Formats: sequence, structure tokens, C-alpha cells
Amino acid sequence: MKFSQLFLWSICVTAAFVHAQNEANTTNQPPNVIIYIADDQNYWDYETFGNPQVVTSAVNRLVTEGMTFSNAYTAQAICSPSRSQIYTGLYPMKNGCMANHLPVKDVPDINDYLGDLGYEVVLAGKGHIKPNRVFNWTHHFQTEKYRGLPIKQAEKYMQQTKKPFCVVFASDFPHGPYPKDSKYEAKPLDYDPSRKPPNKRIARSKAGYYQNIEKDNNQLERVLRMMERLSLDDNTIFIYLSDHGIKGKWGVKETGLKIPMVVRWPRVVNPGSVSNQMVSVIDILPTIIDIAHGSKQPMDGASFLPILEGNEVGIHDHVFGVATRQNIQQCYIFPSRSVRNTRYKYIKNFNSIEVVDNNLGDNPNINKFIRKGAEAFKHVPYEELYDLENDPFEHNNLAKDAAYAQVKSELASTLEHWMNEQGDFLLAHKMPLIKPTLHPLDRNSKWNKVASDMLGTIDETDYMTVHYE
Repeated sequence: MKFSQLFLWSICVTAAFVHAQNEANTTNQPPNVIIYIADDQNYWDYETFGNPQVVTSAVNRLVTEGMTFSNAYTAQAICSPSRSQIYTGLYPMKNGCMANHLPVKDVPDINDYLGDLGYEVVLAGKGHIKPNRVFNWTHHFQTEKYRGLPIKQAEKYMQQTKKPFCVVFASDFPHGPYPKDSKYEAKPLDYDPSRKPPNKRIARSKAGYYQNIEKDNNQLERVLRMMERLSLDDNTIFIYLSDHGIKGKWGVKETGLKIPMVVRWPRVVNPGSVSNQMVSVIDILPTIIDIAHGSKQPMDGASFLPILEGNEVGIHDHVFGVATRQNIQQCYIFPSRSVRNTRYKYIKNFNSIEVVDNNLGDNPNINKFIRKGAEAFKHVPYEELYDLENDPFEHNNLAKDAAYAQVKSELASTLEHWMNEQGDFLLAHKMPLIKPTLHPLDRNSKWNKVASDMLGTIDETDYMTVHYE
């Protein structure tokens, strides 16, 4: 063999060896994890999911490179409770964050589970989750000036760490406040497949919302470019989601609970693939643990690793929803619960005007707030049933249709069983008042208007017992 031939042969052998080593390293080393959480974005407000009026090029790219989940859900359409599910693998009733701004109970979280598997866990951006004694992040890089993600700090950390990591980029966008001036003011803002014709009303804030979507898209693109610079793509799972929809925020309708979710994992997830299986944000943590070869933990969530590997198998027969409408800016006593299977969805509104008289007790002051809550939603019925296959935006309530009595009965029974399993406070209290941390029912504020005879009338002992002081 001539020297030149020998030289070329040795290069080929070396290259093959290096390639094999890289493949082995990718296979044997636990992958890094990056989770990107958008804040308050409807699942249809993406170019790739139907909206031609927004700029979402970064998510478009992820969709072509990863797997889209067409039936992904949060169990509560509000910031803190949704995040609590991602970080604990538990539904809000079980982890304790069943209303906005409330702390979780002393439960194991993502830091505990992944820390035991050798990971460092970093939160970059929005917190909106407490207490710190539970969420003991390896690092928490705070949101920067003008609400921007701390991408440079996260990049510096990734360059220096020697351990596998899970970094959560928690964006503050497209959540309000919205900019006063937006380039979208003069553009069409009429895309909304959830609107029931002939309703053509367009929210005045939509231009600012679209502007914030574009801001978030730019941040996501920066994160993806950072990953390329650091050569992280091949051995990093990238999970993109929104915490909940903005249109259905605070309630249990599909517009709030259904979310966009895309997972990119090179050489495992088929690019451009779609899963129609029902998954929930409670499944994210169990899936990461499964991927990292950890043992199964006592969580409400289940691993969707088989789905990522190309097996279109169901992991849930049902997914559930919770709404309290207390401890928020416009606060009322109007709790709701929901359950859906692969086709139908059942909702129970426990303080509907239809049943409000049954919820009244001996305390006249509390009764006023109970009745106020029912009257604020006087057009919302006690029970709702929807055929999501034919009515995905829940316009046609089938709850009183005798042809669906069996479906309604089965789902109502499933919901009650789940509420018992979760230890739902609605089963032990007639119409409970949640002790507020920010927004008392009996105080006037910018958003909450209280009649003079109701101001300051709720006593500390009127609230149900909670796990926080």
C-alpha cells in the first residue's frame, strides 16, 4: 500500500472511530434537557398551527425537527399552577398550588428527582413558583431588564458545567403588559378559530399580544442559535410548550387547558412527526426521569418516552382540569372541574346559578360572596358536555341531550373518582373560600369591585384550612 493510500485509510479509520465514539457517548451519557415555556399563548397562535398573522419562525423550525403533540394539556390554565405541575409531576390539588400565587406543599420536585440522577437544574427567567425550600434550583438566573430571558448567563453556565443539566427557559412573553405601540395595529387581527360565528369582536389588546409573540419568537431563536454554538443539539432534548392559553385563562375550556407542545430529540424523535395521544404537563418530569434511566416515582404523570421513540401508544385514558377563580385579579367563588377522554369532555361548575341555593350556609356574609360568584357567570350551566371530535371549541353543550346520557354519566363518575383520589377540597367543603395571598374577595382593587356592605366582612376563620400561613 502506497503511503498516500495508507494515509487516507488511516484518516477514514480515525474518522469512523470518532463517529462511533460520538454515537456511543450520545447513547450512554444522559442527555441534557432544555425546557422552553412561553407564557399565555393560545395553541393556535402559531404560523405552523394555522395563524398566518403571527411570526413564529422558531417554533416552525422545531416542528420540522421534532414531534408535535396535538393533544397536550395543562390541568389548570393559570401561571403558578401550570408550572407547579411541570416541576412536580402532580396535579395542582395534590401539590397544593391549586390557585395562582399559592405555594406548593413540601413535595419532591424536579430538583430532587434530577439531582439524584446527577443533573443540575437551572431556572432561567420567570419564577412564579414557590417556596424556595422546595424549589432549590442549582441556579436561578433572573429575568433581565425589559423582561428578557437571561440567555447570556445560561450560556456561560452551560459552557462551564461538567454535569448533565436541565435548564428551564421560562419566558415572560407573550404575557402582558402589552406594548402601547405595535406594528400589528394596522394589520389584520381577525384570526381566531375558537370564535363562535357570527361573533367578530376582536380584543383591542391583540396587536400588543401579537407583538409580544414576536418578541418571544426572537428569544427562542436566540436560544436555538446558542445551542448550535455550544454543539448541544445532538445530545439535548428540547421541550417547547406554552403554560396555557390566554383566551381561556382561569377556566377549564379547551382554549385555556389545551397547549402547544413540541419535543426535539435528534436520532430518537422522527423529524416532522405528530402524536395525537393525550399528554399532560404532569408527564414531562416522569418522562425526563425515564430518559435518564431513573426509577418510576409516585407521580400523577406518566412517561411518554415510548411515544417519543415512535410508538403511538396511549398513556392516559383521561386528562383533567381545575379552576378556582380565587386569588386572581377578578376574583369570584366559582370552582369548576373537567375531564376529557379521547372524544368527549365533561365539565361541572359547582357554583352555577342553577345550584347556588344549595351552596349557601349559615354565614350571611359568605353567602353574599357565593351568590356574587354565581351571578358573575349566570349563563354558565351546572354541567357541560362536548363532542370534541365534532366541536373542538365547545360551542354545542350536549349535557341535557338524552342521547349522551351514558357518556355524561361515565365521565361524571370518572371525575368524581379523580377528585376523591386527589383529595379535592370541594368534596369536604360546601363552597370553600381559599385563603388569599394577593387578591382578597372582600377588598376593592383596580380589578375587583366590592359592594360597601361586603367590604372587610370575611374573617380569618372563614377560610378553609390550608398548608400555608
